[in-house]
Amino acid sequence: MGDGLDQLLEGRRLSPVQRRIARYIGDHLSEAVFLSSVELADRAGVSQPSVTRFAMSLGFAGYPELKQALRPLVVGGRGPSGANDLQAAIDVEIENLRAVRESLNDPSDVTDLGTKLAGCEPLPVLGLRVSSGLATTFAYFARRIHPDVRLLTHGGSELADGLHAARRAGAGWLVAVILPRYPAEAVQALRTSRDLGLRTAVITDRRDVPFEADEILAAPVGERLVFDSHAAPLALAMVLVEAMADAAPLRTQARLEEYERMIDQAGVFTDHLD
Repeated sequence: MGDGLDQLLEGRRLSPVQRRIARYIGDHLSEAVFLSSVELADRAGVSQPSVTRFAMSLGFAGYPELKQALRPLVVGGRGPSGANDLQAAIDVEIENLRAVRESLNDPSDVTDLGTKLAGCEPLPVLGLRVSSGLATTFAYFARRIHPDVRLLTHGGSELADGLHAARRAGAGWLVAVILPRYPAEAVQALRTSRDLGLRTAVITDRRDVPFEADEILAAPVGERLVFDSHAAPLALAMVLVEAMADAAPLRTQARLEEYERMIDQAGVFTDHLD
């Protein structure tokens, strides 16, 4: 274990469960300080309350305070690899992308979902607060290959109207982007969607999220900067668009060719080519 963690544990009698937590943190310190209590519990093979009790046994108010105390051991100055804090943040994103890559060793879940979404007309796409950017990007590209994508990025009655209208028009699925911190209104929209008879597919940061969905596509977010970064969820969203395109190849080709003709005629882009 690291010297800093050893100092926190010195003179303390730990239960067998707490020893498992301490061992995991010591063996994976650079990763553990960026995990939530739920994620740490899952990795260490214990319950989430056990993680909280472990932190409190060390004299902290809770697990967030323990993470804060351990963080300087990892991110202060340059680490063993010579990376500074900003480079270390990018290293985390690289690892997150690698995790997404590994999850696609068996791509059947994504390809099957892509087939279902390709056949869903209209296709509502939900993203509130910080998730609205990724939802907008997904919807922007999905519209290139799908005839009726309906973006929902505003809450309140407008969101309810959009869900009801999509269902009346024949929608069978809702694609939702729900990234931390999970907006309560977005979670409620999932419940409303199920009540309306819509199935739900959610792009989020982990599988053990505090809400229910028919399909969950998980990609971790980067947590080493002041605000979360979403490189891995974005990559996963684009993989899902690709799966939708592959599910309807003739329609995809026709729509992309039509789009290229349109932008050429309208002079939408300025290309500087040698």
